[in-house]
Amino acid sequence: MFNGAVPPFTVGPAPARLTAARVLAVLTALIAAVLVTPAGPAGAAPDPAQGLLSIGGLERTYLVHVPPGPVTGLVINLHGAGMTSRDQAVSTNYDAAADRHGFVVAYPDGIDSSWADGRGASVPDRQGVDDVGFLSTLITQLTQQYGVDPNRVFVTGMSAGAFMATRLACDRADLVAAVVPVAGTLGSAVPCAPSRPVSVLAVHGDADPVVPFNGGPMVGRGGPSDIISAPAMADRWRAADGCPPPVVTPGRAVSTGCADGTAVEFVVVGGGGHVWPTGFGFDATNAGTDFFAAHGR
Repeated sequence: MFNGAVPPFTVGPAPARLTAARVLAVLTALIAAVLVTPAGPAGAAPDPAQGLLSIGGLERTYLVHVPPGPVTGLVINLHGAGMTSRDQAVSTNYDAAADRHGFVVAYPDGIDSSWADGRGASVPDRQGVDDVGFLSTLITQLTQQYGVDPNRVFVTGMSAGAFMATRLACDRADLVAAVVPVAGTLGSAVPCAPSRPVSVLAVHGDADPVVPFNGGPMVGRGGPSDIISAPAMADRWRAADGCPPPVVTPGRAVSTGCADGTAVEFVVVGGGGHVWPTGFGFDATNAGTDFFAAHGR
C-alpha cells in the first residue's frame, strides 16, 4: 500500500477541454511519485536502520549501517555516557569511513545511556545488566545476518563506550579481533585475561579532564570509580599479546609482531581533552577504520 505524500495539485477553474496530453501528463506524474516513494504497510513503518534485540528480559535497541558494496567486516561502535546510538553515529562520522572498507557498523544503545563496563559507576552496572552478553549476542546475530567473516569483528567506543569496548575485548577475545578504545581505559578492579591475542589501538588525550590520563579516581555521569592509566592499559595489552618493546615516536608507541600477528598501538593526543579526536593532526575515525582493515585474524 502506498503511504507516502504526493505534492498537492493547485486546483483552479476547470479548463474548457481536458486533452489527452493533459491526462497523460497527470498520470505520468502520479506514477513517478509512487515509484520514488518507499512502499510499506499503512501507518508508521519502522526505519530499516533500526534494530531490536530481546535479551535478559530487556528490549535492546541499535542502529545498523550497511556499506553499498561487498561486506568485509563488522564494527560495533559504542557511545559515551549520556549519548545515544545516533549521537555516536553523527559525532564520529563513522559510516563514510566504514564504507571505504566495506564494514557494517552497528551502534547499540546502552541502558540509561551508559554501559555495564564493570566499574560499578553506572545504572546498568548497579542493576546487574549483562552488556557483555548483549553485545556478544548482537555480534553473533549480525555476523550471520550480513555474512560477516567472524575473524573480522571489531569494536570501538568513546569514553564509557571505550571502557565497555575494552571489557568486551577482555572477556570475549574469541569474538573480537581488534579494538579501538578512545578516551577510556578499564576499571582498576576489572579483570582482563583475554583468551587469545587482540589487536589494540588505544587513543587518549593527555589533557583529558574526565578520564584522567594517569588513571586513579574519576567521577563520570554515573558516579565515582577508579581506573587504570592510559599508559598502563597499553602495557597490559602488550603483555597479553606477547608483544616486543614498542617503537616510540612523538605521540605514538607501536608494537608489531605480537602473538598471532596482532599489534598494539598507543596514541597520545597532546593537549587533547575528553573528545573523539578529529583535529590535533589525528582522526580517530579514519585511523580506527584503517587499523581494523589491517588487523583481522
